[in-house]
Amino acid sequence: MDGQRAAEHPAGLRELKKRRTHDALLRVALDLFTTRGYEETTVDEIAEAVDVSQRTFFRYFASKEEVAFTIQELVERRFLTGLRQRPPSEPPFEAMHRAVLVSWNDVSEAIEELVPVELHFRVYRMIESTPSLLAAHLRRAAELEEQVARVIAEREGLDVESDPRPRVAVAAFSGVMRVSGRLWGQGRETGLDGLLELTERYLEQLVPALAGDWSAPHKPSNGARQAH
Repeated sequence: MDGQRAAEHPAGLRELKKRRTHDALLRVALDLFTTRGYEETTVDEIAEAVDVSQRTFFRYFASKEEVAFTIQELVERRFLTGLRQRPPSEPPFEAMHRAVLVSWNDVSEAIEELVPVELHFRVYRMIESTPSLLAAHLRRAAELEEQVARVIAEREGLDVESDPRPRVAVAAFSGVMRVSGRLWGQGRETGLDGLLELTERYLEQLVPALAGDWSAPHKPSNGARQAH
């Protein structure tokens, strides 16, 4: 159907070819990264496997690192969009939790359209075991936490620089997501349903700690005042 519509419209055909080239480069690169090693794989080898030039590769990706984190970038973008769309009445943790659950099906389908789930699983393991990628992963996680904390602060009408609660809540939430993701990556269950079940089980443990009314003015504890 997409091909038929594209054939009727030259611009649509060009976009379809671009998308196919992008997706082919992504799949081949991730497969090479996970079978031969990230550091050992060159851009030339990726391009050659797809029968395009190195120049074409760089039209779609700025670097190998960008390719390695393409799926993660997709997941993060969908989560942020989902969080911004949550009802203002939801408490912060519930909003983050619901944003994960509501966007899960769309994210899963988007991943499966790009790469096999089993390949996504192997990429996760590769990132965790490759020092340069792990460092980039932690840097990206910190940047995402800051974005999410600012979204939460805006939802609650708080100043993220003077009220620590948004950053504390997001750090706890992100910690659970990292733990469940790492356990999934270490296990034998490669399906996304298994990751969702594990994530939900761990997130449920945070509800008692982060539930509550944030509309009341925040007062630092005595210990916090003394520390200053």
